[in-house]
Amino acid sequence: MLAYTVEWHLKEAWRELLFADEDQAAKATRDPVAPAECSATAKAKVARRHHKDGTPIHSFSTLLTELATIVRNTCTLSGVDDALPFTVTTQPSPFQQRALECVARFSV
Repeated sequence: MLAYTVEWHLKEAWRELLFADEDQAAKATRDPVAPAECSATAKAKVARRHHKDGTPIHSFSTLLTELATIVRNTCTLSGVDDALPFTVTTQPSPFQQRALECVARFSV
């Protein structure tokens, strides 16, 4: 149950980066019994498949795959017996940084 809750919150935070409808005001006015319809902006977002800055629009799984390239490696110097290990973390790309900022500003 916790995993589903985390997934839901991440999808809400990344709504602008995903193939998700950003028009949340329409939810309050639509008929709850009728099938849900995407807004015109959501249909346009799906059709163009890229943001205005040229970055691709992702599904949830492809966005997680994109973020999975940020890693922390523990390294040691070879040939040195008493060398202490150190960590190297990859720097996020501008798109990855944008995704991390979306999560940081999302309040529960």
